[in-house]
Amino acid sequence: MGSRNNTNVPDFILMGLTDSEEIRQVLFTLFLLIYLITVLGNAGMVLIIFLDLQLRTPMYFFLSHLSFLDLSYSTVITPKTLENLLTSTKFISFEGCFTQMYFFIFFGATECFLLSSMAYDRYVAICNPLHYPVIMSRNRCHSLVTGSYVIGFTDSLVTVLGINSLHFCKSNIIHHFFCDTTPILALSCTDTHSIEIMIFIFAGSTLMMSLFTVSVSYMSILSTILKINSISGKRKAFSTCASHLLGVTIFYVTMIFTYLKPKKSYSLGKDQVASVFYTMVIPMLNPLIYSLRNKEVKNALIRVLHKRGVPGN
Repeated sequence: MGSRNNTNVPDFILMGLTDSEEIRQVLFTLFLLIYLITVLGNAGMVLIIFLDLQLRTPMYFFLSHLSFLDLSYSTVITPKTLENLLTSTKFISFEGCFTQMYFFIFFGATECFLLSSMAYDRYVAICNPLHYPVIMSRNRCHSLVTGSYVIGFTDSLVTVLGINSLHFCKSNIIHHFFCDTTPILALSCTDTHSIEIMIFIFAGSTLMMSLFTVSVSYMSILSTILKINSISGKRKAFSTCASHLLGVTIFYVTMIFTYLKPKKSYSLGKDQVASVFYTMVIPMLNPLIYSLRNKEVKNALIRVLHKRGVPGN
């Protein structure tokens, strides 16, 4: 991820969330519990979708990749955060810091466009149900997912290479619990204006393009639902996209609050709380949002358990 020729700082120090020993112990227990639920929930979701043939549909194909992304970018951040909460040494190497930043941006940007693909899938299912199998073909689904990963890779590579070109000769203390772009930019002793503009353009276009796709899809969905005469029909149509709409809303609100603003408006307390929410809480919530209100997932879990010889209730 680049050499150390661009910096006089051999290692960074992640200051974390607090200096209080008591609060760190509480946060460690809380974050560990959240991470365990995240791993079990997302890995379980991927496993159920893989094992149950009735979930081999476009919606659950996208959902399996969403669970993989949530598990991945939570794993990029949380284990190191837990380690720093337990130890007094909070060092992270220059290469390790940029590697963490690269994969976090990669998984986060990929998830933005995957959520767009999921919104498009729900749009076709509700607004054009007769042609759904043709439009959302296997090739179309794979193309949408592959495109999401390619965009995420490009966004991450350009951002990290841009930041890596800066010269770091100031303090090596990162006022955050992971290597995010804004606190890293604050450590540069060279002008970061052009890099900030580049990051803002890439991050802004990623968020806005995906949010535009989601918004148009759900406006069309809402228009179609309002044309349905029966209340039961409206309720059934809305239930097919309610979980995704909730997940999308939580994800985009926290991302926009954190990233679509200049570096000078960075607030240590507020931004760290928002970062905890989208790096740890959202990956934990997504499998709960998509499974607790979903009878298909519950029935699939029962079928998988029965096949494995686990008796039902």
